[in-house]
Amino acid sequence: MTAPSDAPGVRARRDDTVARLGAPHPRIDGPLKVCGQAEYPGDVSVPGMAHAAIAVSAIARGRVTTIHRDAAEAMPGVLLILTHDEVGGAIRPVDHLMQGGYANSSWRPLASPEIRYAGQIVALVVAETAEIAAAAAAALRIGYAGEAPVACLADPRSAAVPLTTIKTEHHDRRSGDLDAALGAAAVRIDAQYTTPIQHHNPIELPSTTCLWEGDRLTVYEPTRYVVAAQHGLAAQLGLRPEQVRVIARFIGGHFGGKLALSQHSAICALAARRLGRPVRLEISRRDQFTIANHRTETRHRIRLGADADGRLLGVGHQAATASSRFDDFAMEGADVSTALYAAEAVAAEERLGRVDRNTPGPMRAPPEVPFLFAMESAIDELAHALSIDPVALRRRNETAVDPVSGKRFTTRPLLRCFDAAAAAFGWAERSPRPRARLRDGWWIGHGCAAAARPVKIGPVALRLSQNADGTVRIETAHHEIGNGLYTLLATIASERLGVPLDRVTVALGDTALPPAGISGGSSTTTSLANALADACTALRRQPEGARSVRLDYLPPGAKPAAVDDLRAGHIKLLTLPEDALAWAFGAHMVEVAVHAATGAIRVPRHVGAFAAGRVLNPLAARSQYLGGMSWGLSSALLEKTEIDPRTGVYMNRDLADYLVPTAADIGSQTVVMVPDADDAVNPEGVKGLGELGIIGVAAAVANAVFNATGIRVRDLPIRIEALIA
Repeated sequence: MTAPSDAPGVRARRDDTVARLGAPHPRIDGPLKVCGQAEYPGDVSVPGMAHAAIAVSAIARGRVTTIHRDAAEAMPGVLLILTHDEVGGAIRPVDHLMQGGYANSSWRPLASPEIRYAGQIVALVVAETAEIAAAAAAALRIGYAGEAPVACLADPRSAAVPLTTIKTEHHDRRSGDLDAALGAAAVRIDAQYTTPIQHHNPIELPSTTCLWEGDRLTVYEPTRYVVAAQHGLAAQLGLRPEQVRVIARFIGGHFGGKLALSQHSAICALAARRLGRPVRLEISRRDQFTIANHRTETRHRIRLGADADGRLLGVGHQAATASSRFDDFAMEGADVSTALYAAEAVAAEERLGRVDRNTPGPMRAPPEVPFLFAMESAIDELAHALSIDPVALRRRNETAVDPVSGKRFTTRPLLRCFDAAAAAFGWAERSPRPRARLRDGWWIGHGCAAAARPVKIGPVALRLSQNADGTVRIETAHHEIGNGLYTLLATIASERLGVPLDRVTVALGDTALPPAGISGGSSTTTSLANALADACTALRRQPEGARSVRLDYLPPGAKPAAVDDLRAGHIKLLTLPEDALAWAFGAHMVEVAVHAATGAIRVPRHVGAFAAGRVLNPLAARSQYLGGMSWGLSSALLEKTEIDPRTGVYMNRDLADYLVPTAADIGSQTVVMVPDADDAVNPEGVKGLGELGIIGVAAAVANAVFNATGIRVRDLPIRIEALIA
């Protein structure tokens, strides 16, 4: 039995009660954060530490021809400058995380003079202070030989091809004869929708601090997958994984932006090794737009056909997304959009286009946000064409099984979510006629949309120990990303072992701990709640006194190889059970107000009703839902990364021009949690809910805008220019 590590942990202060799951619990790490005592990776200060800054490419495609560095090297305090001339093959290639590798991008910025996207790292400067490093990086004069880039999916040269030709494991969904079904339909919808490029803008920026002790490397970096970062850095630098330790005990926001190993990490580690002293690199707000991932743009064609009573005869969804030229990152969402309602015929086709940009990545509910914006907007269009209430139309097309595979849903509380939302919102007062309600110079409209997301679960390794004095320690390399994981694990152990909450210590985010998978896909709670429950049961079977359990948890029905993947740092999220569909559901209802003269849009009211299995901490769950709902409004009305199609350069790489909501932009928000007891999804009945709150919001807003104005907006974000003549 391995002994607990020396990694520091978190425990509650002065709470001698035994916690209970299902009751609201404040975060045990809250006092640390409020008092500034929670150490984020960017807070780490190491004696003798030097500081680094990067210079990035001004072009999107071509080559570096010259780098004039005399002015930079002459600056007092400059210690080292790394370009492709110094690095070259010193950093070995690793694949993208979603392609069996470890990184958020397989491209190695300083491996050659070749430029593949604007914002690519072309030099790293290390100096005694961060200010000197930044000034020296800005003093580099870099010459290029450029080519015309393909900047976005709208460019015909992006040449979107069927995803089936790129990913052998992808299969487009088909059932019945869609063309025949549409031909027989009394009412048809054939519409196109688009969603834009969007970027994460977390409060905590990407950073890396690298410290060598002999041939061992310690890295402090905000990543939601420390084990992948560990294995990836080892592969890049020619080390054994046990020679690398990655620490990220707290992460200041990510939702996909801090995906596994970043492209700057190995460069910083290489600089620290060559200098023989610790080096810290913090990425600027502007540069994180190309160093981190982003939500790529999408294009959709939805075809629906229904009989006169509103029964769906055919559902078609063609979708295209964009990826970089060197990584196959595709957001596959038609498996959700085309399984949401009953239909006699279904046809889906997903395509992938190539652009000269950095590789996109996950961003909260990666496929469901754009794919359900399109589908739920089209469902509203169909309801209007049929003169049927949008909720009633969904009720007429309710299904207990996937119309393509025939698999049953473990539970399907979608209509109960709509009923709960309607009661809280007052949906019965909605006017079915657009542009019917004018209040104090504002057109008022109501809209709704569904939320749905398959449940994900993964293997977990953890260590649970209890001392003779009754104190408990939980260890796993999983991550506290703001989701309340410290509190959740402490609560489970407190209840299952019958010890006061302040007697439980939780250690997270360190590769010195038992390995853990990625924190994402709403899988963290689902995976760890089941794993820790099993560990508590095993611990209680041991004799009283000091006792310990080291558990490798494999979800029921998962293949044993999943644990091997976990230890090797490979992502392995599973959708179980294999013979059924386990989904979480929700329903959004919003009220919009559109100014009759200016077209300004406000959202005074928003109700979200959600069913996501067993809720372990309703206080944290409500916060997660509210955060998702707010982000959904941001996605619907504000967020868009503008790109110059001539140069491939992102134009609004800061929080002055990249719009996100303030508190004044958020109106009344109501969260309703709908009971959803599901004994089939996993032993603890947990489904995960971190991403559910954002799904469907944009469609609900767009549908409400149509109800208010009679103008159907099919392209996000919805801005004033779309609503004024």
